Amino acid sequence: MKITVVGAGNVGATCADVLAYREVANEIILLDIKEGFAEGKALDIWQKSPIDLYDTRTYGVTNDYSKTAGSEVVVITSGLPRKPGMTRDDLISTNAGIVSSVTEQVVKYSPDAIIIVVSNPLDVMTYAAHKTSGKSRNKVIGMAGILDTARYRAFLASELNVSPKDIQAVLMGGHGDTMVPLPRYTTVGGIPVSELLSKDKLDPIVERTKSGGGELVKLMGTSAWYAPGSAAAQMVEAIVKDQRRVFPVCISLEGEYGIDDCYLGVPVILGKNGVEKVLELDLTPDEKELLEISRTKVKEVMAVYDNLGK
Repeated sequence: MKITVVGAGNVGATCADVLAYREVANEIILLDIKEGFAEGKALDIWQKSPIDLYDTRTYGVTNDYSKTAGSEVVVITSGLPRKPGMTRDDLISTNAGIVSSVTEQVVKYSPDAIIIVVSNPLDVMTYAAHKTSGKSRNKVIGMAGILDTARYRAFLASELNVSPKDIQAVLMGGHGDTMVPLPRYTTVGGIPVSELLSKDKLDPIVERTKSGGGELVKLMGTSAWYAPGSAAAQMVEAIVKDQRRVFPVCISLEGEYGIDDCYLGVPVILGKNGVEKVLELDLTPDEKELLEISRTKVKEVMAVYDNLGK
């Protein structure tokens, strides 16, 4: 079994490393346009296999998609990272061209592959990849909700001083400031979080989650990579092992939640066919309003992408 990760930067290399360590596939191809970059990262990951005790072989290639042929899952991390003061929307023109070009090559050599998009701005890059690929919506999805939910759960674990393993949560909407955390669906060891934290404690955590990526950009001067790379790897594992995990992922909505033709994060069942089912929650009027705000924002950026070719 072969998995390809396009983009050997921090996020892509982390994703490949996690996949190798978990032995999700026999072979992982790491591809980048920079000469020798992917080869070096892949060799480094392989050289720690005797230490971490895994058998997965990792190979690096420079812009040669023929080496990725027959991949079951392809993760696209290519594109420019955010810099301080830069929004995800600022990246759209450059990264849309990169993601579309990558997708064309992926489909050429691995026509049956499920594609996971990590590049920003996430929702619109998923749109670009889906449109370029010609695949069904369940096979071209974006990684955002798992990352955003992980940040939310980590912040809650810190506030409550409990293990993050016991915290479950749902988050919807676009990947950015208009994402929709749902405290009503958040539990700690099965206990509703509202019974453990007051609203004045919970609200700042929700707001911090919404700007979680921006917080890291300010601290480091670039985008995060450990959590995004691990989140993408978790999606790959759910697909390859047909785990049927319930995750929030970005997908093209076709009437769910009363929304058509918009790419938003919603809870799904993730298995061997990609998205096996989109789950529709019974949202409150306030939650529906927040989701509509998120939809409007994403559609605005989708319109920017649509106008690029005009």
